[in-house]
Amino acid sequence: MTPVHLSISHETVYQFDRPVRFGLQELRLTPRSSAGQRVVSWETELDGGVREASFEDQHGNRVELISLTPGRSEVRIHSRGEVDTTDTGGVIAVHDGFTPLWLFRRPTSLTRPGPGVRDLARQVGSGAGGSDEVTSMHDLARRIGEKVAYTVGRTHVGSTAEEVLEAGHGVCQDHAHLFISTARELGHPARYVSGYLLMDDRIDQDASHGWAEVWLDELGWVGFDISNGICPDDRYVRVATGLDYREAAPISGLREGEGGEHLSVAVQVQQQ
Repeated sequence: MTPVHLSISHETVYQFDRPVRFGLQELRLTPRSSAGQRVVSWETELDGGVREASFEDQHGNRVELISLTPGRSEVRIHSRGEVDTTDTGGVIAVHDGFTPLWLFRRPTSLTRPGPGVRDLARQVGSGAGGSDEVTSMHDLARRIGEKVAYTVGRTHVGSTAEEVLEAGHGVCQDHAHLFISTARELGHPARYVSGYLLMDDRIDQDASHGWAEVWLDELGWVGFDISNGICPDDRYVRVATGLDYREAAPISGLREGEGGEHLSVAVQVQQQ
């Protein structure tokens, strides 16, 4: 199978109303070579920040800790590189990182199940160790796609799986959290994935992408992109994983200083 060669650019710009006094940010912007992808080259450039440390977190994500330069009113973070991908049908299989599988059954504040999620789990029916786990997870993904319309601007990063199901609309992050919450209710370890997607109709995007992975006894980790109704193929690049979006977010952190901030993101994914 001939690999697909993807070129990716991801630029994030913070503009502050007043010069920043102090700030720390964790960057999870560097993909690793793994099942279905080989990182050919990757680099991250900073303007307005200094690298303080780099490490692998409990999920095996590559993390860079940066401090913001005091007195700056603008910070730019630009990651770019090239990745060769192949289609594995969404199957990642092996489990790595320091986090044991059982921990991926634990609910978080964003994925805690309520009455709606529990009812959805009953509709799907087959839990961990069932005779046809793959079919039940595809059924779950289909049901979420039917119940929650993809709609931009109606949810926020703090929207929970239960709130999204009740509202009936959301974006890729919301679809993933709802899938994760329900899969855990059925007894499956499940996690959030942040990364990139080569789209058919555009190169320029205003955000990275997110989807879910679930542990199935016969296959290991398997990805499901509910927003697009497919298992990830050779158009996808995995960057970070976590119990929910907060553990896999491309950039997270804190700052000290008065005034607001404006964030702009520009992502380009294209095939070479």
